[in-house]
Amino acid sequence: MDLDILSLFLLFLSGFGAGFIDSIAGGGGIITLPALLAVGIPPHLALGTNKLQSSFGSFTATVNYAKRGLYDPKKVLEGVFFTFIGAALGSYTVRFFSADFLVNFIIFMLIVLFFFTLFNKNLGFQTKVHKIKPLLFYIIFGLLIGFYDGFFGPGTGSFWTIALILLLGLDLKSATAQTKIFNFTSNIVSLSIFAFSGFVLLKVGIIMGIGQIVGAYGGSTMVAKKEVKFVRYVFLFAVAATIIKLAYDKW
Repeated sequence: MDLDILSLFLLFLSGFGAGFIDSIAGGGGIITLPALLAVGIPPHLALGTNKLQSSFGSFTATVNYAKRGLYDPKKVLEGVFFTFIGAALGSYTVRFFSADFLVNFIIFMLIVLFFFTLFNKNLGFQTKVHKIKPLLFYIIFGLLIGFYDGFFGPGTGSFWTIALILLLGLDLKSATAQTKIFNFTSNIVSLSIFAFSGFVLLKVGIIMGIGQIVGAYGGSTMVAKKEVKFVRYVFLFAVAATIIKLAYDKW
């Protein structure tokens, strides 16, 4: 499928914006997926291509956060493993079911998450003692959130971040950083499924991916330098935007 230069440039810009926002708080898909559909790419190709370009951004943020010491890759290997399994199961299952029945529930959960974060102004400002053993946490949430991301997707980063704060006691910056490696894992699994089915536009995905790399590097660098309050504001913005987008598509 050939696109004109203007369309490709706009898709590059959408990749940049999504990479920036997604590296900080998640929710980049609400920018890129509509952009792909807007230039006339069919839904199945848009979904697959979106996974390709987002993988560039999540990988960039993952590496940058690790370099800046916001998380230790060796300590999250269990989470990566179970996220991989969950995402594989979700990507396999989605072929047999419609995701429509999930929308109302996810909108409700995101609204709860938004107001919970809004009214808990100190949430994620300090590291606390974990309430559950890390291995058990990664088994449960790796499988659950990994499955959800492979099956449906919107809000995945937000769910990971809040779970890491509430149950593992991470601060918001560390939780945001750790979230990206799990996002990258489930992105790669879903991308593999789409690519195997021939639902990926390589040229478009790479052009958007370059934008993702630039945006994700800028966003993840900013998180490392800024205070937790900044990350909190962007997080709330991303969750609110995801709620609005899902509700708009639904109704």
